[in-house]
Parts: sequence; C-alpha cells; structure tokens
Amino acid sequence: MNIVAISDTHAPRRWKSCPPAVAAHLRGADLILHAGDVCTASVLDELSQYAPVHAVLGNNDSQDVAAWGAPETLSLDLDGLRVAMIHDSGAAAGRLGRMRRRFPRAGLVVFGHSHIPLDADADGLRIFNPGSPTDRRRQPNGTIGLLTVAEGRLARARIIPVT
Repeated sequence: MNIVAISDTHAPRRWKSCPPAVAAHLRGADLILHAGDVCTASVLDELSQYAPVHAVLGNNDSQDVAAWGAPETLSLDLDGLRVAMIHDSGAAAGRLGRMRRRFPRAGLVVFGHSHIPLDADADGLRIFNPGSPTDRRRQPNGTIGLLTVAEGRLARARIIPVT
C-alpha cells in the first residue's frame, strides 16, 4: 500500500490548488493521510480525486473540515498496521512516550502542526510528521511523506522535498 502523508496545507492562503510536485506523488497513491490544518474542506475534496483520504482536524481548520468527516484523532488499520493520527503531538521533549501513552496499540503515529518534518522511532512506535508542502517556515523545503505498508508493517518511510 502506497500512502502519501501530508499536513499543514493552509488553504487558501498557502494552497491555491495542488502543487504539481505534490500531484506527481498523489497519482501513485493508494491512500492519502492529511494530518490537519487543511483549513478548508475543498482541499480534501481535491485530494480525494487522487485516492481515498483520511484526515484529522487541525487548530486552524474551519467547521467544514469537521463536517467533511475529519475527527480530532483517528485510528486506522492499514494492511495490518495500526496507524493513529493527530494534528498536534505537543512539545518535542517526551513526544515518543506521550504518543505511546495516547495511542498504545499504534505502530505508527502521523501528526503535523510544527511544519517540521520528523521520522523517529523507539520501542515499537514510529512517529512521522511529513512537514508542510506549502508553508515550510524555517525548513529548507516544503515536504510530504511517502509511506509503504506491506504485510502489517511499515516497509518504507521517506520525507521528500516538493519545493
């Protein structure tokens, strides 16, 4: 299963439409995970043209994102891998332990909020922030995440630049 993880698109201020470099990866996706701060549900509708979308609410999301079906947290079984999603995972210090306590059955937690890409693991939990494709803040590039899930495990995780 090929998954594109994305977060913090901040439409319409930052995301007017899907950037071509992002669209190139979406075309091969089996699933899209959006970790919040979509800001308007039209982005989720646009992403849904590429593959099924699961999204969580971010602190900047409008009511139409909630009405679209985005909850505050989400737990999924993706080909046998338990995946949790949340927008804001809190402070960097103690994040892995905090996510383990919050999502004790998850093997992977996808989150956003900081716009800082992160791929870390410990004690059987992988935490993954794809960064933002449109609002890089202090990062050198806008980024997305590419995840490959096979036979109940995360076979590959990459954070790639799209700007």
